[in-house]
Amino acid sequence: MEKRAYDLTNLLVGDDLASKRDSIKKIFFYRICGTGMGACACLLKEAGYDVSGADQNFYPPMSTYLESTKIPLYKLDEVNNEFLQQFDLVIIGNSVPGNSEAAGMIEKSGVPFTSFPSVLGAFVLKDKNVIGAAGTHGKTTTTYFMTQILNNLGIDTGYFIGGILDDNPPSKIGKDKYFVIESDEYDSCYFQKFSKFRLYELNKMILTSLEFDHADIYDNVEQIEDEFKAVFDKLDYVAANTDYKSIVKLQNEYPNTKVLSYGSLNPKDIKLEAKGSHFTVSFNNTNYDFSTNVVGLHNILNITSCILVLFEDGFSYEKLKDAVSELSLVKRRQEERGFYKDMLVIDDFAHHPRAISLTVDAIKTKYPTKKIITVFEPVSATARSNYFQNEFKDSLLNSDQVIIARSGIKTTAKSNKDLDCEKLVSDIGLKGIPATCVENLDSLRKVIDDVSHKDSLLLVLSNRSCIGLWESDFAENLTR
Repeated sequence: MEKRAYDLTNLLVGDDLASKRDSIKKIFFYRICGTGMGACACLLKEAGYDVSGADQNFYPPMSTYLESTKIPLYKLDEVNNEFLQQFDLVIIGNSVPGNSEAAGMIEKSGVPFTSFPSVLGAFVLKDKNVIGAAGTHGKTTTTYFMTQILNNLGIDTGYFIGGILDDNPPSKIGKDKYFVIESDEYDSCYFQKFSKFRLYELNKMILTSLEFDHADIYDNVEQIEDEFKAVFDKLDYVAANTDYKSIVKLQNEYPNTKVLSYGSLNPKDIKLEAKGSHFTVSFNNTNYDFSTNVVGLHNILNITSCILVLFEDGFSYEKLKDAVSELSLVKRRQEERGFYKDMLVIDDFAHHPRAISLTVDAIKTKYPTKKIITVFEPVSATARSNYFQNEFKDSLLNSDQVIIARSGIKTTAKSNKDLDCEKLVSDIGLKGIPATCVENLDSLRKVIDDVSHKDSLLLVLSNRSCIGLWESDFAENLTR
């Protein structure tokens, strides 16, 4: 299809957008039910704006939360040029293609429009002390850890998290200056084909990791590095996991940016136990001992990054020691969903080889007596491709049994073929781990029935619904 010529006459960004912060009253979110769009809509409603939105479908948990905030919601077929005239600003979701009729309609409506990262930066973050949690893995968890730690320190913290929390909204302005935001490297909108975090007015960054991902928009990891180069020398400092060679490249290229290093050498003396973890963090050549209820090496690294930032900002060890002792995880991160025929079921978002490996290891640490049966749905653009064909095999080998749930969706990766699920299953089997591939919900449910046992644990790894498992009565019938 020939690319449509964009009409960006009414696009508002940067200082032009920020200058209208007080004059804009009514804001409309086109495709509001996405995680980022929904959280941004709630944040702007909290800030006093009159917010509405539309989407094709409304799925829990975001739809439920939007309804609880009393944001008016519409179906996309209710939205036309005349409808849009009542608004001062339209926020266009990243799921709207540039070539679509919807994009053309909004451009021609005459109503100013922008992306949610732009409006978030211009209307909320300019006046805040912004900590961005970025990286290939752990962004959501680290954002939530930092938010909790700051709150435990008595700070009414603003935050923006790309996940659903048990007892809190996914975003909040907060009364104090600190604002913690999940800083995604995915692009912002069809007219802003660069990372969201470049629009977030970041003061400091946690960089948890940097590997290749998002094969639908990037050709290689060097292109992702370039996104970080756009902000690296503008930051006060970066807490970075320097075990990643791409992060070391950034550190060497920007020697004037202070880097608080962590990774395999910091923290140290790590003791991972079923009910919690103990570790030592080094800061300014002094060692500090910490304990937390959280389990998993990746989570200890994430907590360490937060500790380093807060040490650098002047918080005392005595206060930080207490602030990290009891922390929660967001939903779909090692989340105990209940029991199926006496078998514990855990839901996790992991869909990258390293994240899968770390998650399986954490589950084995927390439940050492259980047989771990891992269900993996490769459904992101990169996971559906063969880019990580061998790495997926290695990441799953610490499981006792593996079920690959094939979605059937072709990859949109720019330079790779589809993942060969049969080969993946065969390669895992050759390592002595029973493995099978299923292609629909009925087949998956039958295998789950066959393997269910009180001594087993079902670990479901998917960043969607696992070929419908979480949308079926399986979820409803889990017992606590």
